Amino acid sequence: MKIFPAIDIKDKKCVRLIKGDFENKTEYKISPIDQAGKFKEYGFKNLHIVDLDGALTGKTVNLKIIQEIVSKYDLKIEIGGGVRSIDSIKQYINAGAEKVILGSGAIKNKEFLKEACQKYKNQIALGLDAKDGNLSVSGWKEDLNVKTTDFLKEVNNYGVSRIVYTDIDRDGMKNSPNFDDTVKIAELSNCPVVISGGVSSINDIKKAKELNNKKIEGIIVGKAIYDGDIRLDELAKEISA
Repeated sequence: MKIFPAIDIKDKKCVRLIKGDFENKTEYKISPIDQAGKFKEYGFKNLHIVDLDGALTGKTVNLKIIQEIVSKYDLKIEIGGGVRSIDSIKQYINAGAEKVILGSGAIKNKEFLKEACQKYKNQIALGLDAKDGNLSVSGWKEDLNVKTTDFLKEVNNYGVSRIVYTDIDRDGMKNSPNFDDTVKIAELSNCPVVISGGVSSINDIKKAKELNNKKIEGIIVGKAIYDGDIRLDELAKEISA
């Protein structure tokens, strides 16, 4: 079970949002680069980064920060946030990202997703954000009225290398992930799935591991770290060898 500590970047700061709402954010004093260094110190190997400025603009706003984190700490980074072009993917891959997460841009344009997977084999992750089983896009403001499972069936053979599945009602809420729906997605998916949204305590990490589902690759931990609900030393003990 890979553990992905999360860094959300806005205006060069670490922030956390509640249910993806830019008006409901908490800023933290530590810089994204220093936070990544802290995660490295505790032995984490993987990192989940969202460029919230990129999500708003559709550009790789914080590319230099990503480059610095990779070059300084040699962490395996998955990066997302407003990636809407092959050029943006190329920039992140060249910066050293292990995987680039495509969300709204790929869901609204399946040809873009297909082209990205063909050009960057094993480097494209797909972010599926769901509310009541339906896909949400555009910062979770737009419900496509499309079942997440139906969309996944359509793109399952494109060559996506990882799915990041988020129950948006739980994101930032610290009320435990939606394990049941994540397992359903994992059973359907042709690639590994990462659990996202709602981690509240170390017990959620233990429960994810107890699922013992080989299709579930890892879990993302964000707000619970920053708010002190999970200590980094106890989380680090859960890293799979």
